[in-house]
Amino acid sequence: MRDNYLSDLNIMKKEIHPEYREVLFHDTDVDKYFLIRSTLETTETREWEDGKTYPYYPVEISSESHPFYTGKHKIVDSAGRVDKFKKKYGKK
Repeated sequence: MRDNYLSDLNIMKKEIHPEYREVLFHDTDVDKYFLIRSTLETTETREWEDGKTYPYYPVEISSESHPFYTGKHKIVDSAGRVDKFKKKYGKK
């Protein structure tokens, strides 16, 4: 019974869904690679450490380099905007 259930989940109309396959993403900022299933279209390919060739897509930022995930998040107060706001709207 379980085999029938699983096969029913994979039934989709032909030719209307994008191909869902493994794609090699490369965070160029920290030189990290991620092999993730995706429907992303790309013409580039690269060989992965398992010896197989996968569609390749470079990204500028990922969880490996994003300040929120790395703990290096900083609030930048350009031109003292926070102080100006506090002075204008703060308690008197």
